[in-house]
Amino acid sequence: MRNQRSVKQEFLRKWITGLRRYSCDEKKNMSFLERKKAIKLSADIAMASTRDKTTRWSQALIANASSSGDTLTGSSKNNSSRSRKKMLMMRRRRPKVKSAKKEMSASCIAKRLVEKRTRKLKNLLPGGESIDEGCLVEETLDYIESLRAQIEVMRYLVTASQLIINPYP
Repeated sequence: MRNQRSVKQEFLRKWITGLRRYSCDEKKNMSFLERKKAIKLSADIAMASTRDKTTRWSQALIANASSSGDTLTGSSKNNSSRSRKKMLMMRRRRPKVKSAKKEMSASCIAKRLVEKRTRKLKNLLPGGESIDEGCLVEETLDYIESLRAQIEVMRYLVTASQLIINPYP
């Protein structure tokens, strides 16, 4: 990854540009939820574009943003209906009945545990479902570094805005 300072500066520049676009394009009377979605979407796009589509997670974030058409209100219906379908599918699953207990070797248990954790990690990483296990750790580490940079920039902005609002505590 590049110099952290330059990554943070580029992220901040792109994020502010995205926020300006949403504040100009969208209606001025945005609800709290719409404002939250605009901030999240612009931060995701800024973080992904800072990586110049060199990672799969950045490509997935940009693809998800473009597939929703960059609209803030239109994507909520799709996400809610998807989550409802997912919840219904989870409710319909019946627990497996164990016919006979089998002796499991330690290696079999370890393999299942690794597979379970790998699935969880793939679900957490944008675009992780299509990443093979060999690249998964590298992509995850890069994503975590980018998230840390994003958090630091956001903390700096909060601190700066508090100093502007209350210059003398």
